[in-house]
Amino acid sequence: MNGPDILLSAGEASGDHHGAALARALRRRWPGARLWGLGGPGMAAEGVELLAGLDRLAVMGFAEVVRHLPYFAGLLRRMGRAIDARRPDLVVPIDYPGFNMRLAARAAGAGIPVLYYVAPQVWAWRRGRARRLARTADRVAVILPFEATLLEAAGVDAEFVGHPLLGERPATVARADLCRAIGVDPDRPLIALLPGSRRQELDRHLDRFVAAGRAAAADTGASLVIARAPGVDAGAIATTGIPSTTDAWALLSHARAALVKSGTGTLQAAITGTPMVVAYRTSGLTYGIARTVVRVPWVSLVNLVAGAAVVPEYIQEDATAHALAGALSRIVPDGAERTAMREGLARVRAALASPTGSDPAERVAGIAAELLAARGAG
Repeated sequence: MNGPDILLSAGEASGDHHGAALARALRRRWPGARLWGLGGPGMAAEGVELLAGLDRLAVMGFAEVVRHLPYFAGLLRRMGRAIDARRPDLVVPIDYPGFNMRLAARAAGAGIPVLYYVAPQVWAWRRGRARRLARTADRVAVILPFEATLLEAAGVDAEFVGHPLLGERPATVARADLCRAIGVDPDRPLIALLPGSRRQELDRHLDRFVAAGRAAAADTGASLVIARAPGVDAGAIATTGIPSTTDAWALLSHARAALVKSGTGTLQAAITGTPMVVAYRTSGLTYGIARTVVRVPWVSLVNLVAGAAVVPEYIQEDATAHALAGALSRIVPDGAERTAMREGLARVRAALASPTGSDPAERVAGIAAELLAARGAG
């Protein structure tokens, strides 16, 4: 049985992860669906035909993106030609706004419905994007609870579908088994280090996180373990001399505290209820530009969802090894700060749940079905 032709576009690891889950949900509805576009190994494993992969797409920061503009411009032209040639029934951009907002506009201009999944963070910067999104996207599925109201005020047809991470946490590995696999003493508390998944993030965070972690471990008697993101060179982590694991969920589930690069990892820690310290460093040029356009009181998603400073943030020059070590050392032992943080993280975890109780990918597939039915292609 034939199914719809759907273009999916993801430009980084998290988008590929969400795209893979969505591809599975779409295939459950339409086993014969033709899925193609941009993404990574997760989407490819689900049968998405990729025209380009993440190796050239996963770039962060204003200064870093500028160097890759010719490639992105050429890729956008290539995708435009593909849209004209294939005439997909639906285009689903997934996050990655610098490129995907332009792709959405290209599809809308060709008269093709657009379902944007994981909306651009218009609440943080360039809020004119909300108005652009209203013009180019027929529907928007958001994964942070406060986004729908903000987007609807700009005329966007937005729906909060819940955060995908809530349903992706696997069964917890026993602490003894995890410690044995990593090679650490199961009787000592664990401090998790999550320095990031991109090379430029590792370059700016890894050494600093290791120095902070060593100082905090010496102060608290804890063992350090690095969460190595998929695709990160194991050799780069091994040079630190600190044990590592690719199972971030298990590590966070058993860690007393975590030092986390601002991003999705902070929500993983919130879901596991792991007290954390958040840090982020970028290039001086990128940070300078960001300071002039970012309009939010916090950087971490945890604090933004909570609407309060649940976890401490150390950004740019404030993210010194000394400051990070001190903040970590305060939340490893039981105490008022640790208790208050865990209570705040529980509120964040509850806020991330879908109001309907449905799986986010399944709900997005349902919205896709509604759009396709209106077009007569579902």
